[in-house]
Amino acid sequence: MYLPSLAELDAAAALVYRAMPPTPQYSWPLLNEALGTEAWVKHENHTPLGTFKARGAVVYLDALVRRAPEVRGIIAPSRGNHGQAIAFSGARLGLQVTVVVPHGNSVEKNACMRGLGARVIEHGHDFQESREHALALMREEGLHMVPSYHEDLVAGVASGWLELFRAQPDLDLVLVPIGQGSGICGAIAARHALGVKTRIIGVVSSHAPAYQLSFRAGYSIEAAVSTVVADGLACRVADAASLVAVLECADDVLAVTDDEVARAMRLYYRCTHNLAEGAGAAALAAAMQIKDGPLIRGKKIGLPLTGGNVDADLFRHILQGP
Repeated sequence: MYLPSLAELDAAAALVYRAMPPTPQYSWPLLNEALGTEAWVKHENHTPLGTFKARGAVVYLDALVRRAPEVRGIIAPSRGNHGQAIAFSGARLGLQVTVVVPHGNSVEKNACMRGLGARVIEHGHDFQESREHALALMREEGLHMVPSYHEDLVAGVASGWLELFRAQPDLDLVLVPIGQGSGICGAIAARHALGVKTRIIGVVSSHAPAYQLSFRAGYSIEAAVSTVVADGLACRVADAASLVAVLECADDVLAVTDDEVARAMRLYYRCTHNLAEGAGAAALAAAMQIKDGPLIRGKKIGLPLTGGNVDADLFRHILQGP
């Protein structure tokens, strides 16, 4: 398994900072009170796109145009945040961007991708079906497929983890949502490069448990997807490359229900007045699930609020809960 050096990660971070500034990390008193410990929230909802994925696309596409300057059009399947990221970075480089999303995808994420100049095509009932259609269009139209997981994406995402680990090097634990794996692999890469001892635990949706089942079995297991709230975690098949890193370097993988995620979204809003989408609140949901156990009690933890792109109607419904 390849892990980039600190020099490589710092070089990737320098590219990221041409497009966006670092994001803050705050320890919120009311959130600490709810968890019974000291928690540091990494606010990736404060990137220009409201998602950590803004980082990875900058690095990936910079490398792409240098190694393949003939590429003029790119395509990717997405539930929204990855698509927004490649639309944002593609526009900066003059690339034509196509994003394939499943039917029923977030209306507002679709609108954002179109607003960034992307062609958005709805196809299939889940991410995997969208991916298969994107592959077909790639061949038909001669486009470059931007993967959901790649070393360059990880290097860009790791810039956020460098910021957090450098600001708070004595974190005992970070909890990291897993969609296709770039987030947790970025955390693993930054931990390795900096030599910190922080425990890393992944978080999946109970309604999309492929990575948890695969982690526990030691090999890839496909699992049905039914999450309504955490669309960023709606993974049916684990990415093969990211799964290797999760198997070798993650300490555990927990699963949270849609109800737990909804409670975490409300908690973020009430304690910090920050908007969290479902996947963005998954780490907090997992922390609340285990807050009375030894991994949390008396420890200093990191929680990435990975994104805030939730449709208004869905968030309005969630806020009405207890």
